[in-house]
Amino acid sequence: MYNIGICDDGKNICALLEEMVIQYADKNKLKIDTQVWYTGEDLCKYLEQGGHLDILFLDIELIKLTGIEVGDFIRNKLEDRGMQIVYISGESSYAQKLFKTQPMDFLVKPITMQQIEDALKLAIKLLEKNAERFEFQNGRDYYYISYHEIIYFESEGRKIKIVAMDEEREFYGAIRELEKKLPKEFFTIHQSYVINKIHVVRYTYETVEMDNNTILSISKAYRKQVRERLLRG
Repeated sequence: MYNIGICDDGKNICALLEEMVIQYADKNKLKIDTQVWYTGEDLCKYLEQGGHLDILFLDIELIKLTGIEVGDFIRNKLEDRGMQIVYISGESSYAQKLFKTQPMDFLVKPITMQQIEDALKLAIKLLEKNAERFEFQNGRDYYYISYHEIIYFESEGRKIKIVAMDEEREFYGAIRELEKKLPKEFFTIHQSYVINKIHVVRYTYETVEMDNNTILSISKAYRKQVRERLLRG
């Protein structure tokens, strides 16, 4: 069961989006529950009271509380990094403003069925990935940690440190071989760092800031490809 939310101040847009989401679910035999809100305030109240959404289609130009403010509330107040947020807008000039709220996708109105299908397909794939775990060995013991929890890997000599949301772990290994074994959300930014894109909140040409407030350097050799990976989704 996937809980899918739609928030737009246009009732006709909400009805159309909901119809397309249900059509996709029926076509792919998915169990879903859809809910609609016309204001950011009502959506935030629902989430603050314990409501759960897996996927959210969120209009940027809401009347009072904007979609960007709602996204910030989800990511930073509720500390929800798992919800897949798909922003929708009548304009295409929001890329940098949206980056800190870590959206999965950005759709420009008028929305087509193909856009909804592509967004839902990717969102469900990412949700499934979040349930997968990274396995590593320390001594004779084996450990598991959710990929979604991992912020970045750091090379420390012959060891690799795992920096996660609630803990740090280490194991013996080579950072240059690590990215090959990881989901596509992970990529190298430096000979010492492999990061998880979903935890990036800000980037410059030379650095990325992760959501645990750590700022990591991007080496010259990786700057172009890091920018491409961060911008293309």
